[in-house]
Amino acid sequence: MKGENGEVIYVGKAVSLRSRVRSYFGAPEGLSLKTRALVASIRDIEYIVTGSEVDALILENTLIKRYRPWFNIRLRDDKTYPYVKVTMAEPFPRVVITRRVVDDGARYFGPYADTGALRDTLAFIKRLFPVRSCKRDIPADVEGRGDAGPSDARSRPCLNYHIGRCLAPCSGRITREAYRQVIDQICLFLEGRQDELLRSMRKEMQAAATLMDFERAAVLRDRIRDIERVIEKQKVVSVSPVDEDVIALAREGDNAVAQVFQVRGGKLIGNAHFVMENTNGDSNEEVMESFIKDYYSRRPSIGDRILLQYDVQDHEAISLWLSSIRGKKVKLVVPKRGEKKALVDMAAENAALALRDALLRDTSRRSMEEEAVQVLREVLGLPSTPIRIEAYDISNIHGRQAVGSMVVFENGRPAKSEYRRFRIKTVAGPDDFAMMREVLTRRLKRAVNRPNAPRQDAADGPEVTSYTPVAPDDVQEVSPHTSAAAAQGPGAGFSRLPDLILVDGGKGQLSHAMEALNSLGFRHIPVIGLAKEFEEIYLPHRPDPIRLPRDSKALFLLQRVRDEAHRFAVSYHRKLRQKEEMESRLAGIPGIGEKRLKNLLMKFGSIDGIRAAAPEELAAVPGMNRKVAEALVSYLASSPSAP
Repeated sequence: MKGENGEVIYVGKAVSLRSRVRSYFGAPEGLSLKTRALVASIRDIEYIVTGSEVDALILENTLIKRYRPWFNIRLRDDKTYPYVKVTMAEPFPRVVITRRVVDDGARYFGPYADTGALRDTLAFIKRLFPVRSCKRDIPADVEGRGDAGPSDARSRPCLNYHIGRCLAPCSGRITREAYRQVIDQICLFLEGRQDELLRSMRKEMQAAATLMDFERAAVLRDRIRDIERVIEKQKVVSVSPVDEDVIALAREGDNAVAQVFQVRGGKLIGNAHFVMENTNGDSNEEVMESFIKDYYSRRPSIGDRILLQYDVQDHEAISLWLSSIRGKKVKLVVPKRGEKKALVDMAAENAALALRDALLRDTSRRSMEEEAVQVLREVLGLPSTPIRIEAYDISNIHGRQAVGSMVVFENGRPAKSEYRRFRIKTVAGPDDFAMMREVLTRRLKRAVNRPNAPRQDAADGPEVTSYTPVAPDDVQEVSPHTSAAAAQGPGAGFSRLPDLILVDGGKGQLSHAMEALNSLGFRHIPVIGLAKEFEEIYLPHRPDPIRLPRDSKALFLLQRVRDEAHRFAVSYHRKLRQKEEMESRLAGIPGIGEKRLKNLLMKFGSIDGIRAAAPEELAAVPGMNRKVAEALVSYLASSPSAP
């Protein structure tokens, strides 16, 4: 369903499209307030016919993640949950933390709600299983050469090997098969299959003792003891050996928390909660179904059974979908009594506690942020409360890949759906002042050319359309908290003028920012500069900067806004630089000229897209052939992914 400006406002699926659509346009008194608001916003409906209910479910979930519709239930900050990634596509895999799940041949474990606990777990794993942590390219044909090591001095192992923290595959001190065995043991540990892991390690220890490799046997003995200590701390919650996931909800107003227990071999090995929003007006069954589809699309470990507090409408389709992901049958069960019901009740109690804590934290944080905004108004002598603050920063290296960023804070909180990025178009060379003037001019011209935009004595200029709006699929940090302005389509947020503009810098940046505002008739918008060295605040027409106490709430807010603008600019600049470097390297591959590279990027969208494509898909691109496609696949397989 689409809104007034063609933006997607809701995505759903139905076996009978006619019945589903009619349900929205019946008697309004039978609809929830949320559904009434949705119906009032619909301007167009599009539909896609799929081959099965499972296909429809997958497509629905994909479209929700792509468009982040305002009226769909969503996880709060759903792009921030970390995973453990095992880079199985590499000859000698690494174990790392990531926040992006892509189809790159790696194995992912998670998502984890507690980042601190995840880092502790990863440190424990790397202490037990000393796999490599470097990003070094190691060819698959490295041979194990014993303790003597290879003759090539460039392959000498690093310090981690000498302190027992790495197996040094780079220098040929372990075979690929032996290294893979260690990786398989790590995967067993992360899956919660500790009993199977211990059997494997005991067998390996006995084999080492038989060969009189007592040093190796002692190392394995110590690892076994460490794992047994971890297992002892895990709570036994079921006598059943079946692997199970347990999901329960707690709700209050527009917010909800889903609690997930991972039970493997009767022991509770995982416990995480996820905060959802925009749930008001939806039934418990609808909220449960929405969470299941979102959570399991992230490819976590799936149990044989999923115990639910509430059943879901698309029970059979979801069961088939989960079974296809897992490769084994998955049952959805709503227990009514006994041990399983007690497990669900325990998850529900934990969900209620997590929801209470989340609401208390939100209330406390909101109060502090609103207080900081009021203090800022007082110390700067602003004519009104700076509800909307826009901050700008520039990032470049000697003028190359120059970009600007705009971040927005509303009521002291980041409104990430309204962040914008700019590629510098008119400035040649390293002139940050002129770049800042260009960015502000382009942003304000968008306001000039939006209908009903408030301005003073501004002469209409040609509309500048070369800004880069942030798309949810393009930038990880985009938040699900879409504002009403953001829901009006690309560029709509530009019609809302800020109550305060903050530029990263001192007098120079401030004066060029004022030039941009004055040239377009926006003299009434307050603008300040915040210089890093002494955290001094520069105001127009004031000779001396303001220095606030280090513990000032207003200063802390300005620093947070300034640093976010800097982070956003640097991340975009780094992304463009990495893309340029990779394209340059690809252009150097025999057979990949400018035309072929252009066609590849048009087809797959990015270097990551090309990397994920099969040789057959690459060969099908106009101008490509099988030989060049295979050479490209081989090259990308031996090249590290961009961080």
